[in-house]
Amino acid sequence: MSFASFSDFLAMGHHGLYVWAAYGICLAVLALNVAAPILARKRYLQQEARRLRRETEK
Repeated sequence: MSFASFSDFLAMGHHGLYVWAAYGICLAVLALNVAAPILARKRYLQQEARRLRRETEK
């Protein structure tokens, strides 16, 4: 499959909106799959630090 120009490549034979939206959604899901555990770990460590501080203050 070859395209005459870059705009033809982006249009993907009038299916460009569907194709590029699918790629965008896929990349968003992959980014969430990477970011969610990192943020959850950070939140867990903060909660544990707060818990330990409370226990040592008693």
